[in-house]
Amino acid sequence: MSQSMIDLPARLLLNLAPWRNAPAWRIAFSGGLDSTVLLHLLAHLAKTESLPALTAIHVHHGLQAAADVWPDHCQSVCDALGVPLQVVRVQVQPGASLERAARDARYGAFIEAIQANEVLMTAQHRDDQAETLLFRLLRGAGVRGLSGMPRERALGRGHLLRPLLDVARAELEAYAAEHRLNWIEDPSNEDRQFSRNYLRHEVFPVLTERWPQAVATMARSAAHLGEAQALLNDLAHIDLARANTVSDFDWLGVPSLALASLANLSAARQRNVLSYWLAPFTPLPDSDHWSGWENLRDATGDARPIWRLEDGELHRAGGRIWWLSGGWLRIPPYAGIWADPSQSLGLPDNGVLTLTGKIPDGPLHIRYREGGEVMNLPGRGHRDLKRLLNERGVPNFARGRLPLLYQGEQLLAVANLQGLNGSAKDGWNLHWQPPPAIKI
Repeated sequence: MSQSMIDLPARLLLNLAPWRNAPAWRIAFSGGLDSTVLLHLLAHLAKTESLPALTAIHVHHGLQAAADVWPDHCQSVCDALGVPLQVVRVQVQPGASLERAARDARYGAFIEAIQANEVLMTAQHRDDQAETLLFRLLRGAGVRGLSGMPRERALGRGHLLRPLLDVARAELEAYAAEHRLNWIEDPSNEDRQFSRNYLRHEVFPVLTERWPQAVATMARSAAHLGEAQALLNDLAHIDLARANTVSDFDWLGVPSLALASLANLSAARQRNVLSYWLAPFTPLPDSDHWSGWENLRDATGDARPIWRLEDGELHRAGGRIWWLSGGWLRIPPYAGIWADPSQSLGLPDNGVLTLTGKIPDGPLHIRYREGGEVMNLPGRGHRDLKRLLNERGVPNFARGRLPLLYQGEQLLAVANLQGLNGSAKDGWNLHWQPPPAIKI
């Protein structure tokens, strides 16, 4: 028997089988038709099945006056079903796309609420998947975008599930009618200014009149593209394994890859592996705006190219590319006197310093490189700091952050650089723990 022939509760249970041992199931409950059906299905399954603890979460965006009564409606539905409800009020940030801003606020609330290994379910269905595919196609999306909404993905410390993606909207409407469910009709769903509403009300009725199976076949295409994306991810893993080589500066904690391994790939494979690697760090430009990568890749050896992206920058140094974001893009302020070198020193925007061994006589203070610094090395005399950094191949982006230890006007040590970071004769060492390279 095909899955479509199985009744809706049984299909839902089948889709949720891998998640039966989760600590809790949470339902994103807007009060609309789709989430009302999902909540009703789960609450009734819980009466006969051993399921994880069930709770609902309603996000109140405060974008329209009509929405002010929705939390009370959701509360009454949950009370009738015996499901605890959490109402979260969010502030939607103004921006070009109200739809995207509301979605960002909503998912921010979900991430805040979900605990380790818990499951959050949303009620998107097959028609939503088809709309997503067409919407993204019209925006010129690639394979990843055209694979539509994933059935499951990580969300904060838990997981996001869409267990109704193989269910048609008409099936949900039939279930709601059969069980005489009440739900909220969001007035904004009729506003054709929103792209998805326009597709739903103006485009899909015309498509399905000519091709009655359009929704099902488009959802199937999204599944095929999902498989294709999985293969591209497998290829990215292979290419990353070759480029993710050991660096002398891994201690910086900055994500980096060997440039030569990437440059040997075809242009399409370069974009694929970089998209995969950078995806956790930043949104990426569309395929027409990758000239920044090409400029960085093809720059001459002595150039210092930078590819600026939405949440950070890609730098090139020492035959590698490096991802910098957050504090790494800010110039650290002057550090000043180290009053008690027996204690670790927190550097504003620049990690932590520690002196180990026999501490040199004070007063000691910390500076950053400005140019023209000279260091006296045993057996080598006075040496220009720039030349010393060149000898060790220190990446340019790190040079202005390296803490320098001074005694008066004498440069005593450069943190973490072998042979420059202390005194073997006097038995002391300057250790620097850099700031986090990426947001946790």
